[in-house]
Amino acid sequence: MKQFFDPASVAILGASNDPSKWGFWLSAGALKGADRRRVHLINSRVASIQAQPTYPTLSDLPETPELLVISIPGAAVPAVVDEALTAGVRAFLIISARVPHAADLAQRIVSAGARLIGPSSLGLVDSSNDLLLAWGNFTPGSLAVVTQSGQLGTEIATLSARSGLGISRFASIGGQSDVRAAEILRTLVDDPDTTQVVLYLESFTGGAALVAAMQALRAAGKPTMILTTGQSNAGARLAKSHTGSLTSAIDTVDAACRAAGAIRLSTPGEAVELAGFFATSWLPAARRIAIISDSGGQGAIAADRAVSHGLGVEVLEATTRQQVKQHLPEAAHIDNPIDLDGAGEADLGVYSRLVDALLGDDTIDAVVLSGYFGCYGEDIPDLLEAELAEVQQLGRTVHTHRKPLVVHSMSADSSAVAALWENSIPAYASIESAMRVIAGAGFYASHSGRITEALEQSGPVTPWGTGYGAARDTIMAAGVPVPRATIFSRGTGLAEAMADSPLTPPFVLKAGWPAHKTEVGAIALGLGDTAALETAYAEMASRLGDGEYIVEEMDTRGEVVEILVGGRQDENFGPIVMVGAGGTETELYGDTWLELAPVSHAEALDMVSRLTCYRLLTGWRGRPAADLDGLAEVIVSVSRLIAANNEIQEIEINPVRVTPEGALAVDALVVTNRDEDDSDEDDSDEDDSNGNSNGNGDKESP
Repeated sequence: MKQFFDPASVAILGASNDPSKWGFWLSAGALKGADRRRVHLINSRVASIQAQPTYPTLSDLPETPELLVISIPGAAVPAVVDEALTAGVRAFLIISARVPHAADLAQRIVSAGARLIGPSSLGLVDSSNDLLLAWGNFTPGSLAVVTQSGQLGTEIATLSARSGLGISRFASIGGQSDVRAAEILRTLVDDPDTTQVVLYLESFTGGAALVAAMQALRAAGKPTMILTTGQSNAGARLAKSHTGSLTSAIDTVDAACRAAGAIRLSTPGEAVELAGFFATSWLPAARRIAIISDSGGQGAIAADRAVSHGLGVEVLEATTRQQVKQHLPEAAHIDNPIDLDGAGEADLGVYSRLVDALLGDDTIDAVVLSGYFGCYGEDIPDLLEAELAEVQQLGRTVHTHRKPLVVHSMSADSSAVAALWENSIPAYASIESAMRVIAGAGFYASHSGRITEALEQSGPVTPWGTGYGAARDTIMAAGVPVPRATIFSRGTGLAEAMADSPLTPPFVLKAGWPAHKTEVGAIALGLGDTAALETAYAEMASRLGDGEYIVEEMDTRGEVVEILVGGRQDENFGPIVMVGAGGTETELYGDTWLELAPVSHAEALDMVSRLTCYRLLTGWRGRPAADLDGLAEVIVSVSRLIAANNEIQEIEINPVRVTPEGALAVDALVVTNRDEDDSDEDDSDEDDSNGNSNGNGDKESP
């Protein structure tokens, strides 16, 4: 990567004197680093560009450049690359778009032992190495930007400059034909000038390497903020289970962020806001805040916005309330938020005294100050000196407690606001920004990442099969509890199968192979004795014919909560495990949570706690609490099964019936690579209204 970010020599093919062309900006930027590296400009039509002599062709250069920047019409690029490879060029930055057969071109470059960023890159910048190979000007600073969209990256750089952060490194990676985001992120781990990173990606190819790179950045104390687009459903590829169809690509990216210790945001503005906080303040230990305002209305709105962002605005501890009362003796009632009710105008020192009392409370993780502060000196010049002195005292206070104070000021750019940033106090012009930032910082602090265990691959699933019987055997071997059962073929016969069976009624009879059991009458519930079982079997077999049949003991336990547990292989990030509200209303509720697999018992419990239906499992309205540990063990088993066997494409257990006595899986689907191959020719395995597919979706109730 050094040849891209600090080359000893660089050549610009397509250099220009026309400011409306890319070649102009690339040439101007390259020449700004001429004291550090040799710069060669290539243009056959003019003798000089920006007072620098030009060379007509690549072959006329006095040396082989370490980095060749190409900005010519796309159709001409392949021939130039072949010439450059013959000349010994080993690093290419291709700005050109619409390059024909770009994948083949990248392969030729890599096969020759060279590397490529692009095509369709919008350039590279490294402020510490005087490298500027992009359109426009970049303010040096601490924020690194790695982006697939060059213009969006430029917007981030512009916002960063306005905020005072500036750019340490900028990399527009275009189509990632060769060099991918993960490689560039790795270069930032030891870069002394980078303290925060923004990553914009539209595709997450090589997701495992991305996660590892972001984990390394987290370990180095460099927060990574991710922007992406697309709420496309992962089920667009005709996923056979709810595990695929109920989760989106964004859900998977969020799971990867949690594993990596990164945070996903929605807009460039949000990323720069949070980057400013990271560069200035301390992380909150959790999400409990206190609010101070010199306006009751602003304080109330601040509290509402805090709650909407998942922040806790709790009643103050008695000791803290008493300390606050000492500084607001005229206040009739002390609450959170705290309304100064004019106390600030009477004595500016009240701000720092209250902040000191609140930050000293172990139950408060951060303080948000909302309202007029920052405007005193701007509106009343005689108060400027006193207000700046109070900013200094606030700075000393936050340094003492090493907890964040975030200010929402009605002034956007007063001297006091600038001084707040200089004293490690982030200040924002809207309460929405202030609350969004402290919530994002709280999320980041509480998700430090985890190393996902790499399991030895166990090989093909045994036995191969698409029916419920095979799925049942697979999950049972993985440690998932299932009802006792007898499995037989029509040729064997029910009587022979049940002759020595230890099963006790009531029974459930299932045909193992139909994709849509309910629709074709392939399941019979509540069979109270052997006679009822025989009657149901005779009727079912006469309609459905030969195949595998299963008799199970029916789960008749009370106080049941039905949960879905599933797993799948994500094309980018690998094995994923999911938990959600199960049963026949799975699609209706869409109540799911997923993580990269495998997960630990504690992580499985955390997944369950994220569900809306979690309250049903913990004793909703006097019901007994369900066996959460038993459910967690099912999640762990499924996560390890999907992670240890890449022959399995999807797993779904729906429902897992969870009661105070334990968890029991009463239906399952396992989709293997063989099933995926078969589905290319036959799409008959799509889900029906009950979620049935290859045995999935049999919903039992007592």
